[in-house]
Amino acid sequence: MRLLLTAAGVNNPSIHAALVDMLPKPIEECSALCIPTAQYGHPYVGPGEKPWGFVSGREESQMTQLGWKSIGLLELTALPSIPEERWVPLVRETDVFLAAGGDALYLCHWMRESGFADLMPSLTSAVWVGLSGGSMVMTPRIGAAFVGWPPPWGDDRSLGVVDFAIYPHVGHPMLPTNTMANAEIWSSKLDCPSYAIDDDTAIRVVDGVVDVISEGQWRHFDAPAATVG
Repeated sequence: MRLLLTAAGVNNPSIHAALVDMLPKPIEECSALCIPTAQYGHPYVGPGEKPWGFVSGREESQMTQLGWKSIGLLELTALPSIPEERWVPLVRETDVFLAAGGDALYLCHWMRESGFADLMPSLTSAVWVGLSGGSMVMTPRIGAAFVGWPPPWGDDRSLGVVDFAIYPHVGHPMLPTNTMANAEIWSSKLDCPSYAIDDDTAIRVVDGVVDVISEGQWRHFDAPAATVG
């Protein structure tokens, strides 16, 4: 699966161009499924108005409004209760998955419980477009600062599809603690490389190659040196 990991969606021309380049066909010929699941686990997001805003395209973050041929809803919390033949074929034929922000570990839990995570390695031509928590879910760890919903496994580990962590929304006016200085402190407590990105930045991963698409500010942090003793 190809990954476009954003803090705030496809909200500038550079990120949009990167997405178009990743797609298996023109955007107007692509089918998309939006995944609002992460929103339910976040106390300031959902359920309620925010998930509807994401699904309907009535919010600023550009995800569902990009001119897809078709767009549908994939609610991961429902999948364990229905037969796989009802949803697995749909997932396999979908070109793009649009993952809302919210609680990354809640999303991680339901990606595993639903079986979606197990399908991901076989979805080689599909694109995952993550927004905030929908991007962080692909990392090995989210850092203690971002743990909200307490996962059954008891720590900040996520899916580990990529080998780096993500600190989103650097410099956001409504998130005064999301500073580059705090991102550096956060990164020092991890055991993996990491990126701090603002809302005009995305990280693209195609065939294991990572690059940064940005019209804003970002920073890469190496993994902290291991201590001996």
